[in-house]
Amino acid sequence: MASPGVPAHAQQTLLVLPAFNEEGSVGEVLREIAEVLPGIRCLVVNDGSTDATRQRALDAGATVLDLPFNLGVGGAMRAGFKFAVAHGYRNVVQIDADGQHDPRNVLSLIDKLDSNDIVIGARFAGTGDYDARGPRLWAMIVLARIISRISRVPLTDVTSGFKANGPRAVALFAEHFPAEYLGDTLEALVIAAGAKLRISQVPVSMRPRQAGNPSHHPFKAAVYLGRACIALLFALMRPHVKVPPEVTT
Repeated sequence: MASPGVPAHAQQTLLVLPAFNEEGSVGEVLREIAEVLPGIRCLVVNDGSTDATRQRALDAGATVLDLPFNLGVGGAMRAGFKFAVAHGYRNVVQIDADGQHDPRNVLSLIDKLDSNDIVIGARFAGTGDYDARGPRLWAMIVLARIISRISRVPLTDVTSGFKANGPRAVALFAEHFPAEYLGDTLEALVIAAGAKLRISQVPVSMRPRQAGNPSHHPFKAAVYLGRACIALLFALMRPHVKVPPEVTT
């Protein structure tokens, strides 16, 4: 039965929130989603949290999938894609549990799935004032150029974790979503391009975390550059995989 408050195509969409020790933000993020997108289903993948993340998510009305230990964003998202396939969802939107992603942008990402398989919420596409500097910014620029060439579409933000995935991407990633460092961003896009999925982006604004610590501190920027290059190298070495032939858009 359709839920009021969101368009019909959004009824077939699952919002997946990977969460590791996000007790300070996940409840408020879910309440905001419920206000902005009433009726849309949220799955919180509790990635081995040792705090009250699970209970906060349940209290806010989300479905919670518990992982026995911390697998990282990639492992959490693969579990989310498998859940989506098992429960008949066509689309999956990845959204952070820390409040940086504005749920008001979700529908603009889903709308573009009509002609694309993956739509990235891009921080460097003319909207918002997201700030990155030094080696981290250089890495983002270089990586965007490389992935743009591989995917044959101009992209400005290939490390964004705010993405909408259509049916072909959901089917592919339920079996082949990478769990390595930056696998949920860089390697996933390389896999998608190799499978000839259509990739696009829409501009979005990012917000500060509501709680907790950022995953990359300024003094780690140079390390990020090196690790990102290694992650991309491994992604390019991976054999191409295909979307299951029975999947339709």
